[in-house]
Amino acid sequence: MENDALLLRQVHPSFIQAGNITSQVFTLPKGGSSLSVYDGEMITPDDAYNHYTKVLRNASCGVVAVSKGECESQGLSVIEDRVPYPEHISILYNSKSSKESDRIAIKLKRLATDRGWLFGPIR
Repeated sequence: MENDALLLRQVHPSFIQAGNITSQVFTLPKGGSSLSVYDGEMITPDDAYNHYTKVLRNASCGVVAVSKGECESQGLSVIEDRVPYPEHISILYNSKSSKESDRIAIKLKRLATDRGWLFGPIR
């Protein structure tokens, strides 16, 4: 996977404020150590959205992305684990403290915002 490969992240509707994504999009879930993303080299943003909402039956209002290199520049590991579906990738926060994780989530949110919506937003 190249450094410029896009990692597609679903945006839960509650992670939108005043029309903009919040850093919660890239914040670890409680007790979690990684974020699930789709491999943008294997699936399009609209197909990722359809898989997430129709096959997995989860809520999303659209897709944003950060690159593999952007994650690694923040000290995160990008693992092509391919589980539970072939396009699955995990972004590992590598035992970062809560404060470090929050700071990284803000930076990733800015990068994704600068890149813009790749699919959506659906309201």
